[in-house]
Amino acid sequence: MYLCYVDESGDGQTVDPSTPEAPPVMVIGGIVVEESELRALTWDFINLKKQFRPTLRTAVKLSEVIRTEIKGSNVRAHLRNGNRNQVRMAHGLIDKLLTMLERHDCRVLAKICVKQDGVANAEDAMYGASVASLCAHFEHFLAGREDRGVVILDSRTKSKNVDNVHCVTTRKLRAGGDLMPHLAESPVFGHSDSHIGLQIADLLVSAVLFPAACATYAEDLTWNTHCHPAYAAIRDRHCPRVGELQHRYRTATGKWTGGVVVSDRRRGRSAAELFRVAERAPVSTALIPAQQHPAAPAVTES
Repeated sequence: MYLCYVDESGDGQTVDPSTPEAPPVMVIGGIVVEESELRALTWDFINLKKQFRPTLRTAVKLSEVIRTEIKGSNVRAHLRNGNRNQVRMAHGLIDKLLTMLERHDCRVLAKICVKQDGVANAEDAMYGASVASLCAHFEHFLAGREDRGVVILDSRTKSKNVDNVHCVTTRKLRAGGDLMPHLAESPVFGHSDSHIGLQIADLLVSAVLFPAACATYAEDLTWNTHCHPAYAAIRDRHCPRVGELQHRYRTATGKWTGGVVVSDRRRGRSAAELFRVAERAPVSTALIPAQQHPAAPAVTES
């Protein structure tokens, strides 16, 4: 059995200079972990929280440690406004998070929606389509291992929860047969203060993928509060490792998909932009074929 924990960062606000706080991207993504690794992953993350939140080391109850979250938004704040030690701590936290995912053979799935400037967005449609896409990629992952899995989404509101999983439910219950037979159930919901897996997904999405996407696909929006120069360091330092954690595969037509998928409505750039570190900084990293070849044509989604 595999578990896929999913969280989101960003929303559907229109990107416009009059609303500089509107996120230029919306990221829905998370981690896939085998059930047999979940307990060890959980304890590794609990120890990570104690390392970066020293007050938790003296907590009397384990439930207090579990409920106390390290939010990705706080990590970003340290990178934007922190002193040297706070910046070092933020990068150190991300480094250890990725090491933890590597140690437990986790996989990363995500959908990054880059919003078009000045255009209204249907947030529910963006979120629902992204969840369906992640479930399809998770289904491929499970089929290759002849195993079963469950998707756990960070709970939002009841109306948003129900509407945004119907697209998966109908694909499983269609008259023509289940399109996702390896998913044991339609996505279910949990609260991040009670599920360590959702806290890990939050950090990955909001402390790594969201700021890296802002620095990559909206770097020219200097008036936007989410497009800070410090975020480029997240992309260049940490995204190569995220690239190695992706579940990427070829479709029947030979196109690469899965992993971190980007839908760029601004310039039509692909996910490869997140991982082309060699062109920006002297970092040598072996990337997967679909995201290494600089001559590959740009596509709307990758």
